Amino acid sequence: MAKKGMNLCNVCCLLLYVATAVLAGRDFYKILGVSKTASIRDIKKAYRKLALQLHPDRNQDDPKAQDKFADLGAAYEVLSDEEKRKQYDMYGEDGLKEGHHSSHNDIFSSFFGDFGFMFGGNRQQQDKNIPRGNDIILDLEVTLEEVYSGNFVEVVRNKPVAKEAPGKRKCNCRQEMKTTQLGPGRFQMTQETVCDECPNVKLVNEERTLEVEIEQGVRDEMEYPFIGEGEPHIDGEPGDLRFRIKVLKHPVFERRGDDLFTNVTISLVEALVGFEMDIVHLDGHKVHIVRDKITKPGARMWKKGEGLPNFDNINIRGSLIITFDVEFPQTQLDDQQKDGEEEPALLCVTSTDTQQGCVVDAEPLCLFLQVSGAS
Repeated sequence: MAKKGMNLCNVCCLLLYVATAVLAGRDFYKILGVSKTASIRDIKKAYRKLALQLHPDRNQDDPKAQDKFADLGAAYEVLSDEEKRKQYDMYGEDGLKEGHHSSHNDIFSSFFGDFGFMFGGNRQQQDKNIPRGNDIILDLEVTLEEVYSGNFVEVVRNKPVAKEAPGKRKCNCRQEMKTTQLGPGRFQMTQETVCDECPNVKLVNEERTLEVEIEQGVRDEMEYPFIGEGEPHIDGEPGDLRFRIKVLKHPVFERRGDDLFTNVTISLVEALVGFEMDIVHLDGHKVHIVRDKITKPGARMWKKGEGLPNFDNINIRGSLIITFDVEFPQTQLDDQQKDGEEEPALLCVTSTDTQQGCVVDAEPLCLFLQVSGAS
């Protein structure tokens, strides 16, 4: 009897678990493949990657492709909105307030554009006879910090969109040859313009927010295309909008490929006896430097793996190359020193230093140290 009671209890628990799972709805974090502590940037990055993989145009043999794509859009819409995400975390999908839901097509186009579907940044195969609006190329200024860590930049675009209007208009106009018989055995061929009748349209400005991903290690002059976001064409398709990357000059670091260069000024004493310091990197972490040998002006130190991520493989990073400048005293010798009453002691040293991957040429470094009462 006790055994039957336990079995009944287990069944009830199982039913309760299934009911709870059903009421909870879809697991949006699992759909996007992110943790519950994921930042908005992580969520955008995950959506952008999966949207390309799961788009129905790319998975035409999968009968569930449309449902997977719809789930992805729903997950992004909720988790990218702070208020909706709070409601979802507390009460699940069923706890979300009823309201306006964005079209997944609108979400997708904010990352990639409207018309056609891009594979590798190009439009799908299209009829070359279809007229097309002009492409627009805009410079997008990004900081070196964004190149190092990556970022998403929101750009508000006022785009002319064709809307239906009353009346008809001539469209698809073309030149055709017309043959006219003038008499027995006599013909005349003339060229005339022939047009179709189409519904009238008007261009209306619509505001749209585009999400431009600044990928880690992005190179200067690279372009990010947004399909169909260029100039419209009333009788055809709009052109594309292309954002061209312009990396801004940084006050501390200079980029050369994947390597970063910077200059550090040290005192004369530090150049002679060594020093220890931290350099604040682009993402805020500190690069520790230790030198216990003589540092000549212009000496360099290489810190491998502290450069920029490689665009093609972010697991590979360049180097941080630090050039040392030595600050010499600005005061001049006084009269006693000039007259020889206080003789300067001459210190000459030769150093070959390979610490931290830095090589200083083995040349004599001679410095005058002012020593009071030197004999």
